[in-house]
Amino acid sequence: MKFNYCPTCTTPLAINEENYLGCTNRECSFVHYQNPTPVVGAIVEYKDETIVLVQNVGWPPTWYALVTGFLEKNEHPAEAVLREVKEETGLDAEIVSFRGHYSFERMNQIIIIYHVKASGPINIDKTEIADYKVVPIAKAKSWPQATGIALQEWLVERRGY
Repeated sequence: MKFNYCPTCTTPLAINEENYLGCTNRECSFVHYQNPTPVVGAIVEYKDETIVLVQNVGWPPTWYALVTGFLEKNEHPAEAVLREVKEETGLDAEIVSFRGHYSFERMNQIIIIYHVKASGPINIDKTEIADYKVVPIAKAKSWPQATGIALQEWLVERRGY
């Protein structure tokens, strides 16, 4: 979000000496730090050595990725990732491990990744998810962005190479 005026005192904003957008009023201390947004993501291990990948609404038809979603106020990331898996796929999941945090600079996000095991019938939320696919772990491929890097690290560890 781009601000032109201070949301506290309505004075124009400008880049300050620390290279942040700040209020030009010396009596106001507002600085827009543009901190990254926290997001959770899941490597969803499903039955028979497979993982579930989802295609978000609005994405090109060839793009599939991990289940992700925003961390809500006062929510622990572990709770958030299980909620997102349930909301987006209908699957009940349990956390196997915390995988790490990954920077997604293009969207100014920090993505907190978990490996989860899920069961039950898949029932996608059509308001957020356009499609899904169940991919054999042996055939899964990663991509060069945050969630793809997390998946690649997990696949290397899982496959042993």
